[in-house]
Amino acid sequence: MPIYEYHCNDCDSDFEYLVIAKSEPSVCPSCGKGDVNKLISACSFLSKGGNGETVTSSASGSSCGGCSATSCSGCGG
Repeated sequence: MPIYEYHCNDCDSDFEYLVIAKSEPSVCPSCGKGDVNKLISACSFLSKGGNGETVTSSASGSSCGGCSATSCSGCGG
């Protein structure tokens, strides 16, 4: 099940929402208002490397926004 990122136009906060059976968030969890937009985000996944180490893969090379490591074990994320 995918987790999508949303932005609330009322309180300017971003949040994640687990989508189950095409459900969409009806209100922002921070302010309770319904003016939310789905954000475009990079896809990432974890896989096992050749030496058995978990490797993070995404469009930017890492699942963490400010991290350049190829594995979450490298930055603690």
